[in-house]
Amino acid sequence: MKKLFDKNEVIFAVILIVIYVVGSSLMMQISEIIGTGSLAEAVFNIVLSAVLTVFIARNGLWDHLGLSRPEISAGKMLFYIPLPVIAAVGVIFGFAPQYEPVPLVFHTVSMLFVGFLEEIIFRGFLFRGMAKKNMTSAMIVSAVTFGIGHIVNLLNGYDLVNALIQIVYAVSVGFLLVFIFVRTGSLIPCIAFHSLNNMLSGFGSAQMLVDIAGSEQGGAMLNVGIRIVLAAAYLLYIIKFTPKKVNLKQ
Repeated sequence: MKKLFDKNEVIFAVILIVIYVVGSSLMMQISEIIGTGSLAEAVFNIVLSAVLTVFIARNGLWDHLGLSRPEISAGKMLFYIPLPVIAAVGVIFGFAPQYEPVPLVFHTVSMLFVGFLEEIIFRGFLFRGMAKKNMTSAMIVSAVTFGIGHIVNLLNGYDLVNALIQIVYAVSVGFLLVFIFVRTGSLIPCIAFHSLNNMLSGFGSAQMLVDIAGSEQGGAMLNVGIRIVLAAAYLLYIIKFTPKKVNLKQ
């Protein structure tokens, strides 16, 4: 792993993306076959997280990947309050656990580690590898690739409209998170938000939005629309009121 990382961090990241996407899809199918909720995904995400954490620790990549304190005060980032608000939209407009108790535990644990993995892979290795040559291109590719990666949900039973809605939301959030990383020099707020956002998906129905829209798809579009508006507003604030450049540690 170390030799490949040293030779080309971008290729290293792409390989991780393939392993993660294919592995997650296979584990989801296994969970459905054996009827254990998200148990297989949870085990896969925990194991992959452990492998990457050991790799990061052994090679001293904590600062390189932004696994350190933000370099600007929390106050300048509005104490990151918009992030949990974005994550909680579904719950705010309708609290309702989406699974039975045991599957809900597996889902929650799995989503906790998904937040860590996806940030480390997309905003960590992929973005940092590309940023060495062009920061702007790295930000765009990191966000768009993160969104497009969700197209795998089509293979896991999502209909086309819901998959597209999720992709649009992921791309929007991807831009917000990569800006947070660049401006603060830290990936920790991104990981915390991502994990919270994913975990809360098992507790929010957004039923009020479904009732307003008159359909499940309409409610989903309203749900995502509200999140995108909040993310865009926060992104504009970050662009305008935070330091324009932070020298990310190599």
